[in-house]
Amino acid sequence: MANEAQLSAKQLRIGYKHGRETTFVAEALDCVLRAGEFVCLLGPNGAGKSTLIRTLAGMQAPLGGGLWLGNRPLGSIAPRERARAVSVVLTEGLPMGMMDAYSLVSLGRHPYSGWLGGLDARDRERIEWALEAVGAGALAQRQVAELSDGERQKVSIARALAQEATLMLLDEPTAFLDLPRRVELMHILRNLAHREKLALLLSTHDLDLALRFADRLWLLSPEGRLVQGAPEALALGGEFAGVFASDNLDWDARTGSFRTHPVPCLTVQLTGDGLERIWTQRALERLGFGLADPGEDAAFSVDASGGRWQIGQPDGASAVIETLDGLIEWIESRDWGRI
Repeated sequence: MANEAQLSAKQLRIGYKHGRETTFVAEALDCVLRAGEFVCLLGPNGAGKSTLIRTLAGMQAPLGGGLWLGNRPLGSIAPRERARAVSVVLTEGLPMGMMDAYSLVSLGRHPYSGWLGGLDARDRERIEWALEAVGAGALAQRQVAELSDGERQKVSIARALAQEATLMLLDEPTAFLDLPRRVELMHILRNLAHREKLALLLSTHDLDLALRFADRLWLLSPEGRLVQGAPEALALGGEFAGVFASDNLDWDARTGSFRTHPVPCLTVQLTGDGLERIWTQRALERLGFGLADPGEDAAFSVDASGGRWQIGQPDGASAVIETLDGLIEWIESRDWGRI
């Protein structure tokens, strides 16, 4: 993977000015976006993810520090030249009107042709490539207003690709997509970053997909810290807990996810292996049960193996349940307050 720095920030300060007042969202940010790297930006609502994206894109002035595109200060680069190097996909709705997908993607060529300029063979080749790159070639003649959310997002990204920029910044591109479309889009973007040597930064709330697809993660905390690293290293080091955990959530490094911690008043002896054990444990935790250590007293025991659930109770009673749904129904039917 190439490692040339496309965008770098040193001691960057981001925020807003309101007349004479200045609101700082985050300060002392040091970061680098490199060619061929897919980076996901995560953080709680209000942490400043969109502000950071807009500042890195040059759409919002930094409040301090340095920001470079390649080896040149970003603020010194003329807008037209900057548009050839940086493409942006924001959460705002796409222009629609009487416009087909091909016409919308062709707007990405304006840094080269101008708004009123005609498209030459090179422009058309790039537009067609961009549509195909995101799997939207069949949408070219469709009206944008008739497209689904997922299709519009693909076309929006194709427009950014048509710019031939080496740096792409995307603010919540998966926000309104269903799970299959989110997975598909993340897969497309990661492959584009690697294949086309793009420096690609995407902000998202989807922790699971970011862990699965990103080369690196940026975690922006409510206090304005930017924690960076490989997904697995941050998960192992507990960095997610520092940024996202609350009185009602714990980071579980074993599963790579957050879980509620309402007090496991009762515990269960759980044995077994494979997927049955994993999902049985998740069901038990959701229902408020903790896992007992071997040899400890427990409300009951479950052996999740062989496609069945063998229940054992302290009084010696036992039962075999054929489905996980059946186990959950059995647990919910009991009066655990009397045990």
